[in-house]
Amino acid sequence: MSAKPVIGIPADRRFLDPHPFHVVGEKYATAIRDGADALPFLIPALGNSLDAKMVLQRVDGILLTGSASNVEPHHYGGEDSRPGTLHDPHRDSTTLPLIELALDMGVPLFAVCRGHQELNVVLGGSLHQTVHEVAGYHEHRENPDDPLEVQYGPSHEVRLVAGGLLRECAGMDTVTVNSVHSQGVDRLAEGVTVEAVADDGLIEGFRVDGVKNFALAVQWHPEWQVTEDSFSMAIFRAFGDACRQSAGL
Repeated sequence: MSAKPVIGIPADRRFLDPHPFHVVGEKYATAIRDGADALPFLIPALGNSLDAKMVLQRVDGILLTGSASNVEPHHYGGEDSRPGTLHDPHRDSTTLPLIELALDMGVPLFAVCRGHQELNVVLGGSLHQTVHEVAGYHEHRENPDDPLEVQYGPSHEVRLVAGGLLRECAGMDTVTVNSVHSQGVDRLAEGVTVEAVADDGLIEGFRVDGVKNFALAVQWHPEWQVTEDSFSMAIFRAFGDACRQSAGL
């Protein structure tokens, strides 16, 4: 059996009464296994007590996942969240420093949904906390009463920018993606190149310029039933290939 790259997946911290647990959605782990052809390795959300450099020296890539929680707005100078908004400060204190160091060290990085937002924040961008309330943008949230297959089903088109990695993966100019988010990019960080734009103008994909390795973010969820979609498979395959190359495999 040939060696596979190890891809770290930072966890969320959730209470499953009465104890806190560190959790990662199964769909992300299986997308790493089946799409990137790599070994998923879960990273606990232990914040500053976790030696980020040591972690990054032991993995060949990082996948930043989606989550029900929102990045705390003080990280990007945003207004206080509305009461009842779910936050995960343990994840923030784990992923935000990890992202910065991964970019510096040239560790391949793929960011999905919340991860897309985290990467924009780390690079100096800001977020809309409720995209659907911003003039000009349509509803990007799922209907929680729908079955999962509908929630994660095709929702809206995105335009893939010519010359970008996503355009290369898709082999076409536009694709239809799912839409399961309430936050989104407000001010795009400097030092990135837009890869995908939704039909209402919301930035839904970008890559980081001037880094040593793969650093891509998307707002939608390509991990969902990854083997059933050729575009999603192509994205994860490209990420896995970058991790293999970085690991010398």
